[in-house]
Amino acid sequence: MAVEEMTAQSFEETITENGIVIIDFWAPWCGPCRTFSPIFDKVSDNHTDIVFAKVNTEEEEELARHFQIRSIPTLMIFREQVILFAEAGMLSEPQLEQVIAKVRELDMDKVRADIAAQEQQA
Repeated sequence: MAVEEMTAQSFEETITENGIVIIDFWAPWCGPCRTFSPIFDKVSDNHTDIVFAKVNTEEEEELARHFQIRSIPTLMIFREQVILFAEAGMLSEPQLEQVIAKVRELDMDKVRADIAAQEQQA
């Protein structure tokens, strides 16, 4: 599946209409971002049921600010509109595949129950 460019305008629709969305926050001047890009692209080909998107932090400053992106590349994974993973730094192909496998294994009913319990305690 092709990696899509995500903008502030397409963000909400992409997150709400897809089960799993993986976002790579990057910038053209970032060396590690350029190194990670082919890994991201290759892994996207292995998971055609997942949306892989890139956010250019230079062009989408509002979106980067909203998610408090301070270091790039930053990878963020949503499943059923819940952020399950947000980490700065580059991942290898096996590491990214492992994170995706863990995201797929999660019981989202339990995740939502845990979130609700934490919100009640706060």
